[in-house]
Amino acid sequence: MAWQLIVPVVAGVALGVFGNGAGDQVALAVRGEWADVVVVSKDSVKTNHCDLRTVGGREISPSLSEGEGCGDWVEAGSKLRVRYDPAGVASPTSDVKQSSNAGFLTVLFVLAVVMGTWGGVRQSRWDREYVPA
Repeated sequence: MAWQLIVPVVAGVALGVFGNGAGDQVALAVRGEWADVVVVSKDSVKTNHCDLRTVGGREISPSLSEGEGCGDWVEAGSKLRVRYDPAGVASPTSDVKQSSNAGFLTVLFVLAVVMGTWGGVRQSRWDREYVPA
């Protein structure tokens, strides 16, 4: 019976991760600005993260992640063009065209609800079978 909870839990975690990315995309679409930036430092311990400043000297927060443009070829002093959130909420990106995960998020949500409901109904039926009369 516990295996039925695996799908909703995994789908819920995936919704959180991909939903966060979708939120960043919306924030950048609404208030994002393109800027020429300089890589101040690069952290490559597990994945690459680049600390950025605009050419005018303004620090950009949060850092640029590997998947958004801080590749292996980037070094401190490199110049990039990124879209960033002046409020510092959304992560910057160098990707000009970002794909939407709306369909994927919808499928995950429906899958979590269906499997969670099915598990709950099945557990309820199982409990009634073993109630002493």
